Amino acid sequence: MTKLQSKQNKLTSRRAVAPVIATLLLVAIAVVGGSIVFVFSQGFFSSAQISGAPTIESLQINGYDATDVTNLQLHDGGLIDQQAIPTVLSGGANDGLLTGERVAIYVTNQGVSQAALTEVRFAGSVYTYATQGTLETFDADVVLLPNSFTIIERGVALDIADVSQNPTAVIQPGQQATLLLELEQDVSFGRDAQIKLTTANGAVFVGTVVAGQQSG
Repeated sequence: MTKLQSKQNKLTSRRAVAPVIATLLLVAIAVVGGSIVFVFSQGFFSSAQISGAPTIESLQINGYDATDVTNLQLHDGGLIDQQAIPTVLSGGANDGLLTGERVAIYVTNQGVSQAALTEVRFAGSVYTYATQGTLETFDADVVLLPNSFTIIERGVALDIADVSQNPTAVIQPGQQATLLLELEQDVSFGRDAQIKLTTANGAVFVGTVVAGQQSG
């Protein structure tokens, strides 16, 4: 009986670590472990940022000119010299937006990387990019083929040099431009027509154009 009591006394005399000390130990272990993970992850993300380029894309559709006029207004407010290049951007006025006439869409690349357009869809039709080499001249009111578009970078004194020279439909970071579309079908006045831009990275940007109106 005495031996049993002495063993019990020995067991009960042992004391555990105080709760406050245990908590401090756990906090210390967590801080040390977190610091180690932070150091390793910081090196990884730094090397990833150095080796790779940002791919965030941000295209903004600022406005458009879908009016039925002889000369369309471009993104920089420039108007066409009607004497040097008569009726180059649109067809006859006051006859509706007809096949073969044109619509101007104002776009700004607000992203940090270039945006390559792989598809431009307007009013349900897909438009194909026309490079500068296929345009050749603005003479005789021939700029685009039906169902095609080009990128105009400057519009103050429009000539062939103001059209994008890129072999693909690329808009550079910070660049403002006009997408000039040659209509593939008649568009009724007052119709809300969707403009949809798709990039090579799969980003999609959508806006609405009211036929017969100008915005931006």
